[in-house]
Amino acid sequence: MEKQQLMDKTVEVLRPFETSNLMTTMQTLTLAQIFSNPVVLIIITAILFFGILKKSMPVLLTLFFLIAMIIFMRYAMPPPDQELSLSSIFPFIGAGIGIGGVIIYFTMIKS
Repeated sequence: MEKQQLMDKTVEVLRPFETSNLMTTMQTLTLAQIFSNPVVLIIITAILFFGILKKSMPVLLTLFFLIAMIIFMRYAMPPPDQELSLSSIFPFIGAGIGIGGVIIYFTMIKS
């Protein structure tokens, strides 16, 4: 009986981390909510400080990628009840080319 109760409790604790729940949360959050969360700010500040201190291009590019993905998912992903249309694919194309172009430029061309 204890094992089943432990399994049920584990399922309830991990339920918010299901993919559909994560996507719904990401789509409903505003940028102000994301960047006002102290955990997010501490992580971004720590990564930025480490990247600048070590002058590490991969760390700074990772930080750029994470922030770009937050903005990208907030504005380009359609709500759960809608499908991707041709007009909603253009932000995906533009953001993908922009993020990829910056990363390729700094890792291969500028180095």
